[in-house]
Amino acid sequence: MTNATTPMPEVRPARPHFSSGPCAKPPGWSPALLATDSLGRSHRSKLGKQRLQTCIDLMRELLGLPDTHRIGIVPGSDTGAYEMAMWTMLGARPVTTLAWESFGEGWVTDAVKQLKLDPAIIRADYGQLPDLGQVDWSNDVLFTWNGTTSGVRVPDGEWIPQDREGLSFADATSAVFAYDIPWDKIDVATFSWQKVLGGEGAHGVLILGPRAVERLESYTPAWPLPKLFRLVSKGKLSEGIFKGETINTPSMLAVEDAIVSLEWAKSIGGGPGMIARSNANAAALDAIVDARPWLGHLAADPASRSKTSVCLTVEGADEARIKKMAALLEEQGAAFDIAGYRDAPPGLRIWCGATVDTSDIEKLGPWLDWAYAQTA
Repeated sequence: MTNATTPMPEVRPARPHFSSGPCAKPPGWSPALLATDSLGRSHRSKLGKQRLQTCIDLMRELLGLPDTHRIGIVPGSDTGAYEMAMWTMLGARPVTTLAWESFGEGWVTDAVKQLKLDPAIIRADYGQLPDLGQVDWSNDVLFTWNGTTSGVRVPDGEWIPQDREGLSFADATSAVFAYDIPWDKIDVATFSWQKVLGGEGAHGVLILGPRAVERLESYTPAWPLPKLFRLVSKGKLSEGIFKGETINTPSMLAVEDAIVSLEWAKSIGGGPGMIARSNANAAALDAIVDARPWLGHLAADPASRSKTSVCLTVEGADEARIKKMAALLEEQGAAFDIAGYRDAPPGLRIWCGATVDTSDIEKLGPWLDWAYAQTA
C-alpha cells in the first residue's frame, strides 16, 4: 500500500516516451539512420518518387495489404486522410456514424454540421463499445477501429458483413501494425505514421479497397472539393497518388523517417512482430494494474480493450491530481505525456505500441506508486 513516504524508485525507464501521439521512436532510432539524398530535391524527381514508392511498398508488405487495395500518402495526418474520404465519397447513400470517444465524435461533427448528412448516430460512453449489432450496413458506416482517447476498440471484423451494401470507413490510426486487420472487410482505412510506427506527423495514409474506387468513379458529391481532397480526374481515379505522386509537396525528411521505422518493423518480423510487441506491452501494463487496487482500466471488457492506447482510471483522482502526477513523472524523467486526453474522464493513458520496450513498461509501475503517493 502506498503512502506519502513511498520512496522514489531508483530505476527509470530507459525510454520514458509513453505519449499516445506522436509516439516513441523505434528502439535504436537516430537521425543518422535517415537517408538524405532525397532532401533538397523535387518530390517529383525520379529519386523523390522512388522513395515515396519505397515507403508505399513497405507499408503494403507489413500490413499484408492485398493487391485489390490502393495505398497513398496524403496531407493532413490521419485527420486529413479521413476527411478526404468523407468529403469525396459520402452522400451517395445514408450514413451511420459510431462514436465512443472524441475522435469518433469528430467524424460525427463533420457528418452533421459540415456535410449536413443527417446520419444515424450510435454512441457509447467512454470505456464502453456501442452495440455493433445495431449497425445497418445498407448505409455507409464511419468508425474508429481503436479509440485512442478511450482505450476501446472493436474486437475484430466479424461484425462487418461481406455482402454489405454501404462502404466501411475505418479510422485505423492506432490500430494498424497492432492488430490483424481483415482487409476484405475494409473499404476505406486511414492512419498516420506518428502512431504505431513512431514516425513524424503531418502526413496521412489513405487505403482504398475496390468498392471505394468504384464509388469515387461513379459518384460526384454535391459540395465543392478543395484541391487537397481531389482523388478523381475526368471521372477516373488519379492513380498517380497511389504510386508516389502526392497531391501536395510532402516532407521527404518525414518520408525517410517513415522508411526507417518500416525497415525496423520488417527487421523484427514485420506485422506479426509488431503485433507481438504490442501484445507484450499491454500484458505488462495489465500486470501493473492487476497488482494495484487504486488503478483500473477505463475499458472494462478485455475483448474491446486497446492494446496500444491503454487508458487507466485512478481511484480518487480528479483532473488536477492527474496533471500533478503526470508533471511529477515528467520532471523525474520517468514518464512523458501520460495524462489522459482532455475530453476523456480524468485518468492516465499509456502507449503500449510496438516501438515501446516491454522492459520500460515494467519499470513504470513503481513510479506510478510514487506519483500516486506524492499527490495524496
